[in-house]
Parts: sequence; structure tokens; C-alpha cells
Amino acid sequence: MVPAEWYLLLAAAVFCIGLVGILTRRNALLFLMSVELMLNAANINFVAFSYQWGNVTGQTFSLFTMALAAAEVAIGIGIILVLYRNFDDVDVTNATTMRW
Repeated sequence: MVPAEWYLLLAAAVFCIGLVGILTRRNALLFLMSVELMLNAANINFVAFSYQWGNVTGQTFSLFTMALAAAEVAIGIGIILVLYRNFDDVDVTNATTMRW
């Protein structure tokens, strides 16, 4: 049996990779991928604690998080398409001209 600390270490590494991706990239697609990594790290934590405590509450929250991630991707792809149509690029720093 794998101890819960290993799952937490994996989740922390995946979350940190996602955080670095958000803080260092300008591409909107990489933003979406980084947010997905961060949500998956939360899912790993939910499932690990659910397994450790022997109930399915964490797995239920993990399913809700997956539904949230799917909705986030659907809206994000729409925003990326609008960025590409207006600026011929998905660089988020170009969108500052859309301010009022």
C-alpha cells in the first residue's frame, strides 16, 4: 500500500508545475492547461484523502471538480477563439487594447 504522503507530494508537484505555467506564460492555451493541472492536483488530494479515510466523499468532490474543469475549458476555448479572431494571436498581453 502506498502511503498518503506520496500522493500529497505528487499533487504538490503537479500544482507547482501548473502555478509556474500560469505565472510565466503568455499564451492563453497554456493558461488553460496550467489551470487544468492545478485542478487535477486538487483531484489527486481529494481521492487520496478519500482512500485514506475509507469514504467516497473525496471522490464525489473530485467528480464535481471534473465537471467544473469541463465547463472552464468550454468557456476558455470560446475566449481563445475571440482573442484569435480579433488579434490573430492568443497572446494575452495583446488583449489589453480591449479595455474601455
